[in-house]
Amino acid sequence: MAWYQEAVFYHIYPLGLTGAPKLNAYGEPEHRLNTLLPWIGHIQKLGCTALYIGPLFESVGHGYETTDYRKLDSRLGTNEDLKNFVDACHKAGIRVVLDGVFNHTGRDFFAFQDIREKRENSPYVNWYCNVNFWNNNEYNDGFSYDNWGGYNLLAKLNQRNPEVQGYIADVIRFWVSEFDIDGIRLDAADVLDFDFMRMLRRVANEVKPEFWLMGEVIHGDYSRWVGGDMLHAVTNYTLHKGLYSGHNDHNYFEIAHTVRRLEDMTGHDPNGLGLYNFTDNHDVERIHTKLYNKAHMIPVHILSYTLPGVPSIYYGSEFGIDGKKMRGSDDSLRPAIDLNEYADAFEKNPYTRCLAALGKVRKVYPALSYGVYKERVLTNRQYAFTRTIPGQNVIVAVNNDDNEAQISVPADGVAAYRGTLTGTQVQAENGWVQIHLAVNSGDVYVPADAAEAAGTEEAVLENTAAVPEIRPAETQPKAEKAAEDAENEKDTINETAAVTDVVKATAVENASAEKGTFSLEKLTQDSIEEAFKTRVRPLAPEELTVEELQISILERMRRNGPVNEQMKRTVTDNTHHGSLVNWLKSFR
Repeated sequence: MAWYQEAVFYHIYPLGLTGAPKLNAYGEPEHRLNTLLPWIGHIQKLGCTALYIGPLFESVGHGYETTDYRKLDSRLGTNEDLKNFVDACHKAGIRVVLDGVFNHTGRDFFAFQDIREKRENSPYVNWYCNVNFWNNNEYNDGFSYDNWGGYNLLAKLNQRNPEVQGYIADVIRFWVSEFDIDGIRLDAADVLDFDFMRMLRRVANEVKPEFWLMGEVIHGDYSRWVGGDMLHAVTNYTLHKGLYSGHNDHNYFEIAHTVRRLEDMTGHDPNGLGLYNFTDNHDVERIHTKLYNKAHMIPVHILSYTLPGVPSIYYGSEFGIDGKKMRGSDDSLRPAIDLNEYADAFEKNPYTRCLAALGKVRKVYPALSYGVYKERVLTNRQYAFTRTIPGQNVIVAVNNDDNEAQISVPADGVAAYRGTLTGTQVQAENGWVQIHLAVNSGDVYVPADAAEAAGTEEAVLENTAAVPEIRPAETQPKAEKAAEDAENEKDTINETAAVTDVVKATAVENASAEKGTFSLEKLTQDSIEEAFKTRVRPLAPEELTVEELQISILERMRRNGPVNEQMKRTVTDNTHHGSLVNWLKSFR
């Protein structure tokens, strides 16, 4: 099997972690990337086997407005620094995946600057989408162009242009030959051209064995992006949302339903769909901030590591740090951290200890990478499932309740199981095992003889009950915070942490026109079809409004089966036009 199917990822946003300036002066290189070398040992100790780091290349500000794809950002150092960093990761057994920002460039990119200088005579006019010299923009360029997310700072590349395709293909070849990277995370993959992604897969197959392509996709049928000639994996935003809201609402049904939907996409083949599981990242609020009860950090991460997909830790979240979007800024999500301040985390921090143990368990028991998923126990507050391969059966059980719980799970022919996190042993009786779950906790149970042989019985959760139930002190009531969380979640697809002006204007226009007469939230199973017939124009998805796209998606869901409240909320919470277009197109 490929390395990425068994990986545990660590995720670093380097401009933030190194404390780099917000704007690039394009001056002499500052060797900040070298300050991350001590983190390699930390990543290794956590049990992580792969690093996703980015954006890295020369840019104006936050890293996604690329100026030069072949030069490390001056704020981080030189190409030689990056080469040495990747080499150090490889020596530690850690694969390295970089951000590939191929949907758009910054305005300082050479091709865009050539258009500004030579206008219609530039050979790069067709490198960008819909360059129009009869229009203008806020920079007074004397022309307009398509952008990403409503921001002219991000000029959209014409991915169907063979010259653009050839240029990006050569960039990937350069990254592999120069830095020896192992894969690319494709930024904004849900708005990339599908033929462009097929071209990227051909290049991936060419440059290196098991070179990994993972795409940032928010909503839709993930199997549309993953396949033999497409990407290897996508970001599992669907599970990300369920992990925190399912715990905040004491509703494991939401998480289990999410897993069923993902299983349906794969035809219940555990290796049929590559999923990149995460609890937080550089675009969304920290999981420790979003959880009302901080003790839920334990069961949340147990699920992230054991449900189908590969797990990922966003730097700092293993310590339980907070990060909240403030006035449209992502700065608090991307802080500078002094690793020395957490020198004792593996001994004293319950979250760090738990994640390190889960990393070890993930490495020792391949059923967690390849095993067939089967739901075994499901209530609002308790959830158990198995992951099974020939010769190995693993039971995962979690509890989100403030009280202890007792559940019964089929033993599947195993005489005794041992918890890899608590060291608790349970004997099978009459084909069942009785599992005791501590307050707001969980465990990963493996056959007792296998646990003893592997030494995975560290009792790292012996003091889990002592992890305090911390609700947001001096903050809003639960309902108010939930409403704020829902609003903030709309920003997750946006590096610049704001919904586009175009989308907001459309939403305001729709709301004003229909105030008091129509509400997406009030649609029922029976009224969705009528709303689709009366409110959606017969146009291509790209020409529909946000509301029309949302109704169209609900209608496609309705045709496939019942639309519950959670599914409806997921659709109405997404107000990004490009994401909704691709979601609608993903239905078959």
